[in-house]
Amino acid sequence: MSKPTIEECVRDSLQDYFRDLDGETPVNVYDMVLHLVEKPLLEVIMAQAEQNQSRAAQWLGLNRNTLRKKLVEHQLL
Repeated sequence: MSKPTIEECVRDSLQDYFRDLDGETPVNVYDMVLHLVEKPLLEVIMAQAEQNQSRAAQWLGLNRNTLRKKLVEHQLL
């Protein structure tokens, strides 16, 4: 049996989220999902880049200053 893709995991989690809302109106779903996905993305990339911010920024297609800002936002520095 193959592992689920990231896309499938996100889809399943969102379906669970809406089911758990039980009819309540969702708020800021886009920002919530991006914030929740961004932290593990940054953690894994930084580990793979051996904490080299320049390399990680290049891999992510981000400016190094933008990456640093995101690392601070997620308390990863």
